[in-house]
Amino acid sequence: MEMKRRLAAALVLALAACQVANSAPVIGTNDLMLRGGSIIDGSGNPRYRGDVAIQGDRITAVGFLGSATARETLDVSGLVVAPGFIDMMGQSEINVLIDNRVLSKITQGITTEITGEGGSVAPLTDQLAAADSDAMRKWHYREDWRDLNGYFAELERQGSSLNIATFVGATQVRLAVMGNENRDPTAAELSHMVALVDTLMEQGALGVWTALEYAPASYSKTEELIALARAAQRHGGIYASHMRDEGEQIDAALNELFRIAKEAHIPAEISHLKLSGRRSWGQMPRILARIDSARAAGLDVTADQYPYIRAATSLDASIPTWAESGGWDSLLIRLRDPATRARLRAEVLNPKTESFYAAAGGGAGVLITGTFQDSLRYMQGKTIAQIAAMRHRDPVETVFDVVLAEQGHRTDAVYAVMQESDVQAAMKQWWVSVNTDFGGVAPDGPLGAQSAHPRAYGTFPRILGHYARDGKLFPLEFAVRKMTSLAATRVGLADRGLVKPGMFADITVFNPQTVIDRATFEQPHQTSVGIEYVLVNGKLVLRKGQLTKERPGRGLRGPGYQSH
Repeated sequence: MEMKRRLAAALVLALAACQVANSAPVIGTNDLMLRGGSIIDGSGNPRYRGDVAIQGDRITAVGFLGSATARETLDVSGLVVAPGFIDMMGQSEINVLIDNRVLSKITQGITTEITGEGGSVAPLTDQLAAADSDAMRKWHYREDWRDLNGYFAELERQGSSLNIATFVGATQVRLAVMGNENRDPTAAELSHMVALVDTLMEQGALGVWTALEYAPASYSKTEELIALARAAQRHGGIYASHMRDEGEQIDAALNELFRIAKEAHIPAEISHLKLSGRRSWGQMPRILARIDSARAAGLDVTADQYPYIRAATSLDASIPTWAESGGWDSLLIRLRDPATRARLRAEVLNPKTESFYAAAGGGAGVLITGTFQDSLRYMQGKTIAQIAAMRHRDPVETVFDVVLAEQGHRTDAVYAVMQESDVQAAMKQWWVSVNTDFGGVAPDGPLGAQSAHPRAYGTFPRILGHYARDGKLFPLEFAVRKMTSLAATRVGLADRGLVKPGMFADITVFNPQTVIDRATFEQPHQTSVGIEYVLVNGKLVLRKGQLTKERPGRGLRGPGYQSH
């Protein structure tokens, strides 16, 4: 009997100790308390009812926190408390300097964006900055930095509603050293490129990222990419790739990615995994099996995707990449030459490698979403087929005409290239995370006059609402893990992606019954609904669905960062 009494007393003391631990810090010292929510902590484990305490920029306690108090308490009963969502492929590195609200990201629960696909904020040269002078004048920003430290300093000065982390873009490195030339680098040039990757990894880049479907990255041989990947690997980074082909030649593109991962001994991430073009539709299960086989053989390969069947890129992506050798001026000269133009038209119609125009089924599948020249704004929201009919022109010739009329600036376009069953097959994979592949915008902001892809506003709520809740494609816990800890772990952001004591207080609170995307291709500038609260580094940037004035976002550094 005495033994039972002692055991009971010990159990009471243990429970009391747990209560004290969960209630820490001392009552009254918390800045914010989230009470009574369903916590989906990002690990993939089942949800549970509980409270979350926050002090400064960190989560201090999670669980039943009893009588613990805070300077502000939010009743989140009936809502889900999740880690802040991580966009594995955004494009907001310049957008945030133009409009630091980054509204379309925050209103879908994104607290951290990963950027740097091909092009990146650094390295930046005087010549590359000069090439952006028209954009800087139009959007009122300045590229005064030259390395990643400089960019993050500028980001801190401007302020941001979300965190930004970046890769070194292999395209950017090539441009800085070689320009737009269609050739292999010399030994000295390759050494220079590798040194740039080393330097930027030490400044906090997450890895090296290639965009091999576009010039001038398409000119790079695999050996060049392996050398850059090895530099990233030395600093704990990963290799991410918009692969060389996403359609009929996707197997060759996968082989290249597998080879780079193997020879550089580096984890590899397939950016916006898709099957592009009608002749490739239905093959996603086979492609997923190939990736699983590579994983089983010891390669660390994962992917990310956005939940839409249309892709977005520039209109000039319809033109064979060899025409951009030498840069934009060279492309425009070629388009003005009748013989070269005829050759290009023939290749667009009968491509030897993947062509966005052909993959979209021609002009009817290519929608203009944004023009640089205001005089061309009337084209936004129209397909190339519609514009060609208005102008009584051939659709391919119309593509060339628009590229010429933009006078060296890119035209944004959306291409109908994917199939829903392929999108869903990839989405159900536990190793596939989530991206928007679009920069942050706002309907009332300076970038609101441009059209957009609905993924800019709707990606994450679309997965939570349309696919997880309504379509029952997978449990909500599975979806949240894809959006949080999977992404954070992949890029080495060790203190984010989980609702757990000690982690940074990046938190998204949403209504599981109402969360949904509203943006469409016809009306893309529509914010999602059901995202109630968003915290970034412990500060409320979204309160009851409305943006606050807080701008606590930071530049996040990768695992190779060395502070000097």
